[in-house]
Amino acid sequence: MDSSSNRRPVTFFGVFRRLLPTIWECRARVLLALAFVVAAKLASIGVPVLLKQLIDAMNTRTAVIAVPTLLLLGYGALRLSTSLFQEARGIVFARVLTRTTRVITLRVFAHLHSLSLRFHLDRRTGGVSRDIERGMTSIADLIDWSIYMILPTLFEVGVVAAILIVRYDWSFTVITLATLIGYGLFTYAATEWRLNFFRSMNEADSEANSRSVDSLLNYETVKYFNSEKHEFNRFDHSLRQLEEAAIVSLKTASVLNIGQSAIVAVGLSLLLWRAAVGVSAGQMTLGDMVLVNAFLIQLAAPLNSLGMLYREVQQGLANTDRMFALLDEPVEVRDLPEAPALAIAGGSVRFEQVGFGYQPDRGILFEVDFHIPAGKTLAAVGTTGAGKSTLARLLYRFYDVDAGRILVDGQDIRTVSQASLRAAIGIVPQDTVLFNDSIYYNIAYGRPEATRAEVVAAAKSAHIHDFIESLPLGYNTGVGERGLKLSGGEKQRIAIARTLLKNPVLLVFDEATSALDTRTERIIQGEIAEIARQRTTLIIAHRLSTIVDADEILVLDHGRIVERGTHRSLLAGGGHYAALWAMQQQTREGLDDRDFAARYAERAGVAL
Repeated sequence: MDSSSNRRPVTFFGVFRRLLPTIWECRARVLLALAFVVAAKLASIGVPVLLKQLIDAMNTRTAVIAVPTLLLLGYGALRLSTSLFQEARGIVFARVLTRTTRVITLRVFAHLHSLSLRFHLDRRTGGVSRDIERGMTSIADLIDWSIYMILPTLFEVGVVAAILIVRYDWSFTVITLATLIGYGLFTYAATEWRLNFFRSMNEADSEANSRSVDSLLNYETVKYFNSEKHEFNRFDHSLRQLEEAAIVSLKTASVLNIGQSAIVAVGLSLLLWRAAVGVSAGQMTLGDMVLVNAFLIQLAAPLNSLGMLYREVQQGLANTDRMFALLDEPVEVRDLPEAPALAIAGGSVRFEQVGFGYQPDRGILFEVDFHIPAGKTLAAVGTTGAGKSTLARLLYRFYDVDAGRILVDGQDIRTVSQASLRAAIGIVPQDTVLFNDSIYYNIAYGRPEATRAEVVAAAKSAHIHDFIESLPLGYNTGVGERGLKLSGGEKQRIAIARTLLKNPVLLVFDEATSALDTRTERIIQGEIAEIARQRTTLIIAHRLSTIVDADEILVLDHGRIVERGTHRSLLAGGGHYAALWAMQQQTREGLDDRDFAARYAERAGVAL
């Protein structure tokens, strides 16, 4: 469930407070850029003042030619200075924008990797990536708008209003303040009203993006079930929702623009009328008339841009809110303060009365208790859903146990750092997903600093080297999205090579040979057996033929250990394991599913 829907939206000051420490690291650039902005605004305000002086000088019969010439040069210099200072500000501040965006985005990225597997199973990857993408853009925009557009615009409006107030009568003051206050109140109210529509548009956009990414990632499944039209209709439904939300957002933006323009137009007309009256009465010169007119235009431009900026800031806050919602997700599995690194003595593993459930009301493991001595191999077998793969996830500390504890060389894994724990474990998962990169990159991922010779040696041990060399690009061959260019067996052999390269103390094989043909499986099983002789190994298996040489075999059923022993002793016992063994042997002989189930139920004494 999206937690962002249950949290209060971040405020402008809340966002700025979170960004300030990162911005302040570049304070010299920030202050220099601010100085350029102030200089640019002062130069911009000086243009109409100088224009008034020029017109008044030209209107004086005694004026010498040098005075207008100097004023003209000054006018041109101020115009040029405005642009130069603005561009200088952009040059100085560019690194602040890009660095802050990079630091915050990396922080969110790192935080997402620190969250438990539970979070990632509940969220759509496409929606998360979309939130990060929009948040990256909005962070840079918010910083630029707030520090160098909103504040300088307010400064410019204040100076212009002060000049009008000081130089002319009270009516200019009243009209100017009334226009500013009316404009501000209307903009605030209208923007808050339409912000909900913008959030709805963002939700629809994330939903559409999630569905497209999910569909494309599952391209093969779509083809298997001939579901192109179904996927088209689902995506079109999301796009229609996005279309309607975008239309409402655009319509409300037009209402806001019309209201802002009306307020500015009334204020400008009243100010111009007062200036015209002043000139007619001889209280103001023609230069004053031009000055007021220029100031009015100069005042209107910041007001319009301020309204636009306020809208954009609110929309940026909505985007940033979702990104910070990811950053605020609580870390379920967290290291203790000053947690020490795991001290490896031999690599023994012990589960002591472990209880666990993915949901509070649905237990998966109950009082699971076993010991894997250092250098020994233990296998866990059982029917689907018995909790076998959960053992590996708990050992890796993707989740913390609800009851009991897990020890590695006598140390509770909750008391040591996760990094050191996972560095000691190598796993070959049942569902191997590769990075969209080269074969070499995916093998070297096990130990990025490894030499090419070490990578090749790992590939040879996993019996995939010859296949790689037969490809036109060899180790530089791309594997495609999630490794879709390779077969299931090829992907698993790459995963095995990657784990071998890591050279861990503890090994976990989670259905590691399930996608291999019989011949390749036997070859790799020999390699696994050789490797496992010097490492503590947990094998989670469906094919019982792959674990007959294990030092101990656990049989799980509905989250409980119902049998344990060696292959021979379990067969002799005639219980669950013997029934599973017989079932698999009969399957190889071509027994149909009905007889298969009946034989299993009869032998194991369980209902299927």
